[in-house]
Amino acid sequence: MQTLSIILFGVGGVGNALLRQIMEQREFHRAEYGLALRVVAVCDSNGAVIADSGELDNAVLGSILAHKESGGRLRTHAQGGPQGDLVGIVDIAGRDGAVVVDCTASDATVPALLFALDRGYKVVLANKVPLTVDLDVYHAITRAGATGDFTRHLGRSRWETTVGAGLPVIVTLNRLVASGDSVARIAGTFSGTLGYVMTGLQQGKLLSEIVREAYDLGYTEPDPRDDLGGVDVARKALILARGLGWKLNMRDVTIEGLYPPSMDELSVPAFLEAVSQLDADFQERVQQAAAEGKVLRFAALVEDGHCRVGPTVVDADSPLGRLSGTDNLIELTTRWYTPNPLVVQGRGAGVDATAAGVLSDIVELAFVE
Repeated sequence: MQTLSIILFGVGGVGNALLRQIMEQREFHRAEYGLALRVVAVCDSNGAVIADSGELDNAVLGSILAHKESGGRLRTHAQGGPQGDLVGIVDIAGRDGAVVVDCTASDATVPALLFALDRGYKVVLANKVPLTVDLDVYHAITRAGATGDFTRHLGRSRWETTVGAGLPVIVTLNRLVASGDSVARIAGTFSGTLGYVMTGLQQGKLLSEIVREAYDLGYTEPDPRDDLGGVDVARKALILARGLGWKLNMRDVTIEGLYPPSMDELSVPAFLEAVSQLDADFQERVQQAAAEGKVLRFAALVEDGHCRVGPTVVDADSPLGRLSGTDNLIELTTRWYTPNPLVVQGRGAGVDATAAGVLSDIVELAFVE
């Protein structure tokens, strides 16, 4: 039986779902892969539960999940305590080797991730932020420690769920690059929330009506501007561009959100009221597109050395044009996939789908030396 120790950063939606799936799939992994996944440490932003020896068994993991769901912090868990040093936790808990899994949404994990790779450990990210800060950090994580003049390899790190939740976007891109196929253009929709908004506009609804509906249904973040501003989509576009070898940073990505900067300072209720000021403009844009046989999508475009994110007019009969609802989609136009692009489409959001992608990355790394 092969064992792999797991140190988990983040017990929010994805981290919570991941722990549940690890517990649910223990017998499957043992029977089908001869693999035992041992959770040895679980951390949130200011606390941690660390196994004294062996692992945190299902009973302890279940108590952690119940504690978090009741609003508790790990520092107040019966077996927990404060943590202010993720590097130290990796040093202690990873004493026999480990995979460090980052399910946070912060760059505070970067030193610990780099430390883990320096120790020869493995890393899995659902957190896209470390891959969109300094380019050297991106190289160090995705190339398992190398910076500057690096060579491509996929050794001890995986980051599949940073772009399309459980969709095989990163692996598809890496396979194209590895084959020498030149990628001329990447176009995609990487936000279920923004897909929902664009589908509503195409159906003739007002922007303010759709945004309020999405907010009330819980499809948006507590502040819907976190979705409508497009920064999260921009991070995903940058990860893809860097995957092509482009030396770009966030400041190089052109972002056009669905609302003007003048609305940034409003309270959430005031913002939801003010969105109606944008209704006429978006109605006109949708109607103009329709008159040309096109539709409006919130898309990321990676092409000719540039990244652009924002409302984009596309052909109604293209894969992006036919997309509806909350699915994510990526089109890759390459030397071999032209004029018809390679398309990956499916559920691109949700904690369970994302956690399943993270778990798949962990299992894959278990068999990498």
